[in-house]
Amino acid sequence: MNKKVKLALSTSLVIAIIVIVLIGAIVGGVLYYLSSTHPSNHLSTTTSTFISTTSSFTTTSTTSSVTTTSLAPSNSSVLVDVSQTVAPDSLDPATDFLDQVEPLFYAIYQELVEPNGSNYLQVVPVIASNWSTNNYENWTFYLRPYVHFSDGVSVNASTVWFSFYRTILMGQPPGVADYIQILFNATVYTNTGYAIPWGVNNAIQNVTGLPTANNFTLTAQVLASILSHFNAANKTIQKIMEYPYQAVVVKGPYEVQINTLEPYKYFLLDIANSWGAIVDPVFIDAHGGVQPNTPNNYINLNGMPGTGPYEIRSVGVSFSSIVLVANPNYWAINHTVPLIAEPPHIKVIEIYYGLSHTDRVEEFLSNGAQITYVSIPFLNQILGRPPYTNISSVFYNFGVLPGVQFISMNTELYPTNITDLRLAIVHAINYSELLSLFNYNGKILAILPLGPISPQYGQLYNPNNLPFYSYNLSLALHYLNEAGYEGNFYVVLPNGTTVGNPKGSQLQTLQIVALAPVTQLEQEEFNIITQDLSQIGISVSVKYVTFSIIESYATPQSTPNMVAIGWTPDWPDPVFQQLMPLTDVQFGGASGNFAWVNNSQLQQIYESLPFITNTTEQSKIIGEVYNIIYNEAPYIWLPVQSSYYIIQPYVKGVVFTDVDGYLIYFYNTMYYANNS
Repeated sequence: MNKKVKLALSTSLVIAIIVIVLIGAIVGGVLYYLSSTHPSNHLSTTTSTFISTTSSFTTTSTTSSVTTTSLAPSNSSVLVDVSQTVAPDSLDPATDFLDQVEPLFYAIYQELVEPNGSNYLQVVPVIASNWSTNNYENWTFYLRPYVHFSDGVSVNASTVWFSFYRTILMGQPPGVADYIQILFNATVYTNTGYAIPWGVNNAIQNVTGLPTANNFTLTAQVLASILSHFNAANKTIQKIMEYPYQAVVVKGPYEVQINTLEPYKYFLLDIANSWGAIVDPVFIDAHGGVQPNTPNNYINLNGMPGTGPYEIRSVGVSFSSIVLVANPNYWAINHTVPLIAEPPHIKVIEIYYGLSHTDRVEEFLSNGAQITYVSIPFLNQILGRPPYTNISSVFYNFGVLPGVQFISMNTELYPTNITDLRLAIVHAINYSELLSLFNYNGKILAILPLGPISPQYGQLYNPNNLPFYSYNLSLALHYLNEAGYEGNFYVVLPNGTTVGNPKGSQLQTLQIVALAPVTQLEQEEFNIITQDLSQIGISVSVKYVTFSIIESYATPQSTPNMVAIGWTPDWPDPVFQQLMPLTDVQFGGASGNFAWVNNSQLQQIYESLPFITNTTEQSKIIGEVYNIIYNEAPYIWLPVQSSYYIIQPYVKGVVFTDVDGYLIYFYNTMYYANNS
């Protein structure tokens, strides 16, 4: 997860937001390094695709070539999933930001539009039948008139108004991080502490006469009361929802307009995620209602009726297991819908979270589980062994998703504040050797992109085709010698040669801070980096810390010189979701920019860059940005691993997509061979 704030925001805003969105930042994006051990660890109104102006990249959609084997499910009505290594934090999509919960959420809840299973840079209509926009700022959605929740409550335009305003007002990580400066004003938020959908204060005053136009505390209280006693037939509430100058406007029973603060061409990709879920007002109001800046504890623990193909049957202690059953009242039955919204084939889904590596292997090998995951060094524990000798029948490799892995170098803290030292470091590392760690049977299951943007974005990735930093010890020593005189230090090479200012002090050991527990693959990466840097006389140690330590990095002084971490976008926006979080000083520390990049030229560019809708113009400016970042070298870019799962060969209809920077699948599309 990362925070989406316009660059004009003050640093105090960012610090204020960190407290609220930190959990999401840790589990959704910032701490993506965990996923090296698991897959984490003008618009058409008549077609179902988002015409992307960013890339022609299309992923492999969905199914491996499956051969018939003697394997079969022990119960054709049940699918067991043990692949998700971390349990949910909550069952409310307005609260939980954990990547591992996404397959569950997409089974229960639905959005106006959802990711296209064959291309995650596109969306398909689900609760909405179609949409239109002329300017990327005013988006009109036309709803299917027959959609309803599993408890029978109908969905209409007022339900959409309720759902978006609830998510924003609750002030939890998903709503704050993913709608700030898009559907609510960041300055209002930092000044008042309330996330208020823009314009609703004026709507309330215009209709009721209450003095809410400039009183956002009163606005929050009144809006919470409306949402907690929601009655779409109430004339006053109707007039408030119909007020035209606000974030969400009810235009008719099944027509709703969403208005962004700025023209934003990636808006559909934003709301296609779980924080865009359309939720049940009747159930929510009967179970605690809506309070500003407050989660709903009942729904956190129990979930709620959704419009999706499944509903919750049972929840295990601490979310260790969750059982889903097919929704017998699913609205899509007997209706034409996109593949990812079709009625389910397998009636019961049993999900077991947080199982040990050994259990995930044994459950799969015993045919007790249909979906599992193991990290690259352990793939041979399953693949290639009978009955899985045909690897292509069980190994679903989706490739690399957008996101970056890196070791940050604090540009505001000695000695990594010396640009020449950072350049020496990036040229002293053998990147080919790092990539070789991701080798499985002769295939490298990783790529090495030149961050901060990912190659999946086509012409917006590295527009000037800058070469990746070369492994060049001579060049590294040149930069290191310059850095030594600038920083008044020296290093001693393995052969005894002194590099730098011999009259200065010997360079201290540099410490890389990384997340515990370390995996075998991570440890091997650190071993290579440590050995490579020792060749130029730089001593490096690695310290493993917990989430709570990482979250404390709120200033340059509290952030270590080097942090091994990673970043994934909440939705596929290369600027607002990758470039800015990693290089905008207002995202400094745990909000993404662990290197504390602080460049006045970048800050000025970022004022408008995310809202430029012309891709050619945006690409040209990104090229200028890349040149600046490349020459400052604030990050050591590391390999980004492929995302994959291991699935029994008799499971068919597997559809994958990227959601929140995480590889997910849709339970409802799956079926067993010879059992449709």
